[in-house]
Amino acid sequence: MTAVEFGLLGAIEARIDGQQIELGHARQRHVLAALLVDADRLVPIADLAARIWGEQTPHSGLTPLYGYLSRLRHVLAPAERSVRIVRQPGGYMAAVNPANVDLHRFRQLMARARSTDEPTRAMGLFHEALALWRGEPFASFDNPWFNSQRVALLRERESAEFDLRDLRLRCGQHAEVLTEVSGAFEADPLNERVAGQLMLALYRQGQSAEALTCYDRMRSRLADELGVPPSPQLQRLYQRILEADPELVPTALPASGERAPAVQARAWSAPALLPPSVPDFTGRMAEIASLCKHLTDDWGSASSVTTIVGMGGIGKTALSVHVAQNTGASYTDGQLWANLRGASDTPAKSTDVLARFLRALGVPDRAIPADPDERMETYRTLVNGRKILIVLDDAASEEQVRPLLPGTPTCAVVITSRARLVGLEGAHRIDLDVFATDEAIDLFTQIVGEDRVTPELSAATEIVELCGGLPLAVRIAGARLAARPAWRLAHLAEMLSDERRRLDQLSAGDLAVRASLALSYRGLDDLPRRLFRLLGLFSAPDFPPWLASMVLECPVHEATEYAEALVDAQLLATSGTDAAGQYRYRFHDLVRLFAAERAADEETAESRTRALEQGMGGWLGLAERMSALVPGPCFAPIASPAPRPPTDHLLEDFRPEWAANWFDAERGALLSTVRQACRLGMTDFAFDLAQRMEKYFDVRGMYTDWIALNTQVMALCQESGNALGEAVMLRGLIDVTTWADVSHEDAMARQYDESLRLREMFTELGLPQGVADAALMGSWSLTANAAYTDAITLADEALRLATESGHLGGQARAELSLALAYFENRDVLVAIGHADNALVKARELGNTRCIATALQFAGIGYRVIGDFDVSKQMLDESLELSRSSRDYYTEVLTLLALARLYFNTGDPEARPTAEAAISLSRDYNMSHHLGEALEILGSIEIADGRPAKAIPYLEESVALWRTRGWHSFHATALTSLGKAYTDVDPRAARAAFRAAHDLFVQVGNIDQATEVARLAEL
Repeated sequence: MTAVEFGLLGAIEARIDGQQIELGHARQRHVLAALLVDADRLVPIADLAARIWGEQTPHSGLTPLYGYLSRLRHVLAPAERSVRIVRQPGGYMAAVNPANVDLHRFRQLMARARSTDEPTRAMGLFHEALALWRGEPFASFDNPWFNSQRVALLRERESAEFDLRDLRLRCGQHAEVLTEVSGAFEADPLNERVAGQLMLALYRQGQSAEALTCYDRMRSRLADELGVPPSPQLQRLYQRILEADPELVPTALPASGERAPAVQARAWSAPALLPPSVPDFTGRMAEIASLCKHLTDDWGSASSVTTIVGMGGIGKTALSVHVAQNTGASYTDGQLWANLRGASDTPAKSTDVLARFLRALGVPDRAIPADPDERMETYRTLVNGRKILIVLDDAASEEQVRPLLPGTPTCAVVITSRARLVGLEGAHRIDLDVFATDEAIDLFTQIVGEDRVTPELSAATEIVELCGGLPLAVRIAGARLAARPAWRLAHLAEMLSDERRRLDQLSAGDLAVRASLALSYRGLDDLPRRLFRLLGLFSAPDFPPWLASMVLECPVHEATEYAEALVDAQLLATSGTDAAGQYRYRFHDLVRLFAAERAADEETAESRTRALEQGMGGWLGLAERMSALVPGPCFAPIASPAPRPPTDHLLEDFRPEWAANWFDAERGALLSTVRQACRLGMTDFAFDLAQRMEKYFDVRGMYTDWIALNTQVMALCQESGNALGEAVMLRGLIDVTTWADVSHEDAMARQYDESLRLREMFTELGLPQGVADAALMGSWSLTANAAYTDAITLADEALRLATESGHLGGQARAELSLALAYFENRDVLVAIGHADNALVKARELGNTRCIATALQFAGIGYRVIGDFDVSKQMLDESLELSRSSRDYYTEVLTLLALARLYFNTGDPEARPTAEAAISLSRDYNMSHHLGEALEILGSIEIADGRPAKAIPYLEESVALWRTRGWHSFHATALTSLGKAYTDVDPRAARAAFRAAHDLFVQVGNIDQATEVARLAEL
């Protein structure tokens, strides 16, 4: 694979196989940098534009951005297996391993350095990380986002330098550090952390007076300039220097890396209650770094209490013990640990834990107070001023934990819990999520052995994914294989693939996922427990709060309280706010299976069916309401008899212009629900929900999803004899496969044949509005094949049917079909009249897709008759409408019309506009649009005197039009290709002209046929 490396920590650069490549001008390089800062993560298009231009978006909108992205793709093409700029719904992503970007490599090295317990190894990692810096990042670009990134990165570098100096001081390198930190103190005289390092280095060099003078200078500066005293940490260091504390003098580091014994000020039997660390602990690098920082940062102001929160089996205990064991040596007065059994039926009593701690601290049993308050006071008195690490595992509540908090800043407390413990004021919280696939594979490999995992890596990946990345489940799966050396990994993967038995397979010895989840389930009240069961019936990856109200059939606010109880029990997780402004809940896969098991055992068949109909009906009712507000194809909405519970009370403050955002938010849930309806044979729900997504799919360019979903649902409708659903799904499939699927030859002829079949189906169903939709598909196909009279007749019939059935969208589309037919037949003024009629109907309908398309058609017509100002005005309005609704399909069509207008008028905007159209067309697989955009760009290259550069564009355009079956566009592309070939390959030029001539004759354009015939003789 081609090696690629990116540099952001200095000048923006890229290397492929060690060779630096030219990334283009500054703005283009910064587009790449804006993506690489979030390497391998989606950057929303609005955020990307804001990163480049701030609030000063160019007058041409996002067109230049699409051009930059297109050119960057070309620049990075030699390394496309290692890096790609990928378009996804809503934005772009630099798909690259973050480790190949120096910024992310720096952060990875820092996390490893801060988490290792080997000083020599840690210093090596610090030096390796800092060596990646080549200068000031983004120094050549002055805008708010890059400026803030620069400041943040320089702070990260400064923090790394501080941490390295701390480490070197701990290892006795004070002489080497002294000169370096002296300069840093002069450069930043108010930095208390630098002052502390300088004081410690001076003291260890035998310069106690100078160390105390340094403190006095810092104290005076802080008082004079800020009016504040030194921090408590710096004051404590000053006092220890005054007292000549022997612990300030480092001992030689033993060769083994073990901590040298500390000098004790008074006799003390330090407790050491920590359980052993898990030998094969792996992953959690970011969490380890965060926790270690809170436990070892002498100069920070972090809270002395840290909570590690997550669901059962997520690895809270393993993480807490691992970090405690690796940082415990710095807690010279000992470590306390207790299992509070918060998830069990009998949580530990705080008073009992206090007694255990007091015994560990040397208090005889007879001296332990009986009164709970006195017991707590004795505990806090004993630990006051001591440096003790206290780990409280599996806490049930704040009430259980509070008596165990030491009440002194010299001690640190780590608490793990399935509850969120939000009542612990000032606590630093670490929320644990499931493992990423690579982390899960690492743990799995530690248990099973690399010799077994490497040959079956794909099966290992499948196993950890079926475990949902839950560390407990991965550990159990690994343990089962480790105990069965004869088993192939693929065998266990196959066993786990059966959802009905997956939890049965995830049990080994005293470890079981089901048992862990049951502890949390048993602690719920009745209604949250029932909600848990019913929600487990749905396969949606996440869902909004109203789903809980639908299945329980109670008000949203009441259902939300029960859902939040599940969150508190770590049986549900929240996913933040979605694109529609709703917050969302999600199940871990194994938790959902457990919930479904409980539903099967504890709910009746009737109650399960009722819950499914309520939930699916809620999505259907809202999708029906929202789809009417989404700009897109104006097909007639044809409802199924599927039940719809009332949804008017849901999303009461929702604005119509946010409808597409609602689909953005619910896309995953809707797709999953349609597929679940297919599995359950609920055909009415399946086809009705699928059709409500069609306009959204079109507007967002999600053609692959559209084709896959309609194909699956149509097959179900055919199998079950649901003729209505079959017709509705076929209608959408004809539309999307005609315009976005390049796998079929002569797409327009195929559309005509399928439209005839669709007309028959809707006629038999007695749905004239559906017949009108089918007739319009046929009309477009006839126009593409130059059968203009027949196309006009069919469009007139569709207009009549749509008018009689009250199908306003069909009326607007019929006027557009008439405009297209007359335009292709070169009757431009009549075409403009029909486009104007369509615009009136579209505005009445309120569909921005239809309005923008009518403006396009009229704008193209005015360009042809030479009224360029009116044409530009209409096309600009069309483009603004398309972009306001993120309608990429219509946006590209308008960009094409504008590019031709610019080309005709000699405007230099023609090239970037055509390039933007190409970029979007490729992103969304718009083959018709791509064919036209390539022809326009090829024509621009010819006009600029670069025919050789035009040839690849035009050859691709001709190849696309050959499959599309739209003869006039095909002939135009062939003509342009012939012109490009004229001076390069005259024989190929003549062949292209002759082919164009035959097509122009076929479509009845004799003037153009005559012109290319003349060119063919040259």
